[in-house]
Amino acid sequence: MSSKTQTEVIIDGKIYTLSGFESEEYLQKVASYINGKIAEFKANEGYNKLNQDMQKVLLNLNIADDYFKAKKQADSLESEIEARDKQLYDVKHEVIALQIKLEAALKESESYKNEISELQKQIVRLETQIKDKKK
Repeated sequence: MSSKTQTEVIIDGKIYTLSGFESEEYLQKVASYINGKIAEFKANEGYNKLNQDMQKVLLNLNIADDYFKAKKQADSLESEIEARDKQLYDVKHEVIALQIKLEAALKESESYKNEISELQKQIVRLETQIKDKKK
């Protein structure tokens, strides 16, 4: 298991110490995302007029909205992957079944070729016999 990582990040101009089992780069990326959201909201004059509690609620709602949209997209992609995996599985089995049929057809074809060869030899023998009897 990974060791616990501890790193300092700046969120909204304040320094925080984050710790977790993720990499320092990941923790910095999370902090950067939060800073981006805060900056996005602060650029809106209406947001700045709200009290701090309402600002936090709107920020949390927006982050939750991003999360659920990303989760929905991930779930959709996962379902698509599962459907394609099933389709690939079905195609592979169809290919195997067709290969088996092809091998059987090739064996049958070889058998027919041998039978034709034997019949041609028999025709030559019979024609030879007919010629010999006519002499």
